[in-house]
This record gives sequence, structure tokens and C-alpha cells, in this order.
Amino acid sequence: MGGLHLAACSVLCACAFIFLSRKLRGSKRDNLPPGPGGNRLSIGPYAYRRFHEWSKEYGPVFSLKHGSKLIVVIASYQAAIDIMQKHGSELADRPRSVAAGEIFSGDMRTLLVGAGERLKKLRRALHSQLQSTTAQQYGSLQYRNAKNYVRNMLSDPEHHLDHGRTYAASVILELTYSKTTPTKYADKEVQDVMKNVNRMFAALKIGAYIVDTFPFLKYIPLGGVSELRRFHKEELGLFKSQLNSAREKLSQSIAQPSFATYLLENQGQYDLSNDELAYLAGSMFGAGSDTVGFLELFLALGLFIMVYIQTASGLGIITMAAATHPEELKKVQSQIDAVVGRDRLPNYDDEPLLSRVTAFVLEAHRWRPIAPQGFAHRAMKDVIWVRRVSCLPLIFMTYMRRQKDVVIPKGAIVYGNHWSIMHDPEVFPEPDSFRPDHWLNEEGEVRDDLKHFDFGFGRRVCPGQYVAERSLFINTALIFWAFNIHEDPNSPIDTTAFTDASVVHPLPFAVKIVPRIKNLRELLDADTD
Repeated sequence: MGGLHLAACSVLCACAFIFLSRKLRGSKRDNLPPGPGGNRLSIGPYAYRRFHEWSKEYGPVFSLKHGSKLIVVIASYQAAIDIMQKHGSELADRPRSVAAGEIFSGDMRTLLVGAGERLKKLRRALHSQLQSTTAQQYGSLQYRNAKNYVRNMLSDPEHHLDHGRTYAASVILELTYSKTTPTKYADKEVQDVMKNVNRMFAALKIGAYIVDTFPFLKYIPLGGVSELRRFHKEELGLFKSQLNSAREKLSQSIAQPSFATYLLENQGQYDLSNDELAYLAGSMFGAGSDTVGFLELFLALGLFIMVYIQTASGLGIITMAAATHPEELKKVQSQIDAVVGRDRLPNYDDEPLLSRVTAFVLEAHRWRPIAPQGFAHRAMKDVIWVRRVSCLPLIFMTYMRRQKDVVIPKGAIVYGNHWSIMHDPEVFPEPDSFRPDHWLNEEGEVRDDLKHFDFGFGRRVCPGQYVAERSLFINTALIFWAFNIHEDPNSPIDTTAFTDASVVHPLPFAVKIVPRIKNLRELLDADTD
């Protein structure tokens, strides 16, 4: 009899467990963020713009199915703070990336590395290097190359976009491989590396390769997979050839200190294969991070490539904004003239007094985010967002507030849509306008209660952001001090014309760049850094 009771109890417990499990799963489904519904195998071009339109209909946090994956999009400033920042530890992982990560990068690109013990170990061991003060020691190198940027603009203003890329490439070639000969963006080695960087960003687009939706296709030599494998072979060959050159110099005791020689000397300590070594050095070039000795940063965190883009593409956006908003350019130039004058070049010591330069750079990040869609995160456990909704009473009540929990389930892919976040009208009035005053308080100082997210969120923030921001500051200060920048009336600028990739570049546009300093070249040559 006792056995029957035990069996009955077991059956009841099992039924109760199944009932509660289904109830909980149903509750989680009920609390998913709303969304457009259906299974969207294709989101179309410029996904961040589509996300922005959907956010207007479904709210600041919405979801959609993409093949077998659930995507959750964060599309307002406050929601980004509440979810991407406050839940940074739960969102520190990356989703599986078959096309860009496993095939194109041979599973060696740290931008796409998932959370785990390797990342934790590197963080613990190298935490002391992840400080903003570290970036300051590279100021002299950045300043010297920023002056070359001004010289190039003076000599050849037509190719202003290429000059920004030359700045980034010159710095990084010197730091990575000790190349001290003059560098141009048109140089073959620079073109080869940037070709591969652009391929990677294209592969990171949602839906760019069907193998990301159906991973089993990785083992079938179809067109897309074969193309990715060819890209990987070309990129690895390029990186290894650069590293082998540094290795040869090291063996002959003629190598100068560089990122590559540091890697070679410490290969055993970091337990790196030759291919991993080549990718780390090559990845630093792709980063254009304007820094050296940042092995810790590039190993530990994944967004190093953003630093190159922030500098090269960011300078193009700043030029675009200056040409199309002459009244804002004049405000910056008036402050530069008051602080610096026209008899010397602005430098890093002037930064605390040049708040309008900083505000202009910050507004460029907001107005045209360089990573408008953001990079994919993966929820490592359920993330609960408490959404507060205000409503008016019907009778005898002045105000009420109710709360509804929204669940971002474990395993969901989460995007912080930078475009929507930085165009949130509740935080940035007239968000489509270029207004550097967004970033200034009543005293004309840079606000400390507001930030952009171009460098990512939470624990996946790019550690080289301070270096990139210093690059953009000094280049912007010098260019605005040196030149007036005008839109060409015969060639109007389309301020929405950008490449369609996970990280964007402005498409070519014409501007008129006219010196405003009479003895500009003499001052550049006389300045001793």
C-alpha cells in the first residue's frame, strides 16, 4: 500500500513539475519584449534604421525572431542604462559568430571572443593596464601625426577622407611593426589590411551570410563559405608576412620596440600559437588604436578594431558636420582663438579650456554613430527589465504608476542600437539636428552626466576609447584652428550617405578647405611637438 502511495505521490510531483515548468515558460514568453512578429530571415539593408522605425512602434525594448535566434533590441538612452550598463555582467558574452568569427577569422579574433575563464584570467592579470591615464603617454606620437594630417589637408584638401585614414595607419604601422617610413593610405600594405577589416565588418552584418542562420552549412563548400575561407587565408598570410619581418629583425638584434616584438618576446608567457600571434599583431593594425604596449587590452577585450574606425571614420564625420553646420564651426573657432590665438598650435594642454572642441567631437559620436547598430551581446541568464508606465486616473486619482517586468531570456542576442539611443528625443532635444550644446552645461563646461556609447557597453567597452578620444580631440582642434571648412555649393553633402556595415564610413563627399592662418606651414614646421 505504501508503495502505491509513493508511486501516486511521484506521479503527482511529476505532473506538478511539468505544469509549473510550462507555466513558467509561458510566463517568460508572455513577458518577452513586444516586436514585429514572424520569422525575419532578412532584415534588409541598414538594419539600425529598420530597428529605429520598429522602436517607434513597439517601444524602447523590442524583440524579433531571426531564424532560430531571438534578437532583443535596446532603443532608448534610459533602457540602455538600465539594461546594457546595469546588467553588463549578464550581457558580457558574445553570440556564436560562424561567418565572421569561426570561418573568416579562424576563431582567433578577440573582438568576437565569448565570456569565459580566458577573459577573466586576462582581466585579473592585466587590470592595472586598463586605466585612462595610460593613454596619455602616447600624446606626443598622436600630436606629431596630427600635424601631418594638417599638412596633408593643406597640400591636398580634395582627399580629406584619405588623410584621416593615413593618420591612423601611420601611427599604427609605427607602433605595431616599427615602420618609421612615411605612410600613405594608398600604400599597398595599408590597402590590403583595410580590405580585410572591411570584409570583417561586412560579415558581421545581420544576415550577411546564411551560414550564421544555419551553422551546419559551415561544412558544405558553398559559395559564401568558400569565399570566407579564401578571405581568411589571405588575411592570415598578410599578418604572418608582417610578423615574420619583425621576427627576422629581432633575430638580427635590429628590431625597435613595437607591439610585434613584444608579442614575439612573450609568446611563451601568453601561450600563443604562431597564427594567434599573427592575428593579435594584425588586429592591432586593424584597430589603428594609436597606442603601443596594449597587448593586455587587445587580448582581454574585443572591441579594439573600433579604435581605428573611431579615428579614421570619425574625422570624416567631423569634417562633414563642420561643412554642413558653419555656425557651430564658428563657435568652436571663436573659443580656440580666445584660448590659443593664431600664433601657435593648440595642444593637449589646452584641452580643459577647449570645451567646445570636446562637445563637437561628442556630438559627432551622437549625430552619426560609427557603430550605429552596435555589436551583438548574448544574455548569459535571464535579464529582467522593470518598465515603468505612467497613466492617468479615471476618477478621484491624480496619478498612478504601474510596473511590468520584461524578460530578456538567457541565450537571447542583444543589440544596443546606438542610432536609436543617441537619437532619443527625451535626452537629446531635436535629435536629428547637429547641436554640440547637447553636451555643455549652463557654464559652458562638458557635462559629466551624459555619455555616448560608440565604444560599447558594460564589460565589453573598448579599453582603447581614451586613446581614440584623444586622437579625435587633437586632430579636431588642429584642423579647426588651421582651416575654414565649407560645403561646396556645386556638390551638396548627403549627411545620410554611409556604408552599410556593422561599422560605417561616410561615403566620399566634397568640401572646400581654406587656410585661416596666414603662415600655417611655417608654424607647423617651427613647432617642436
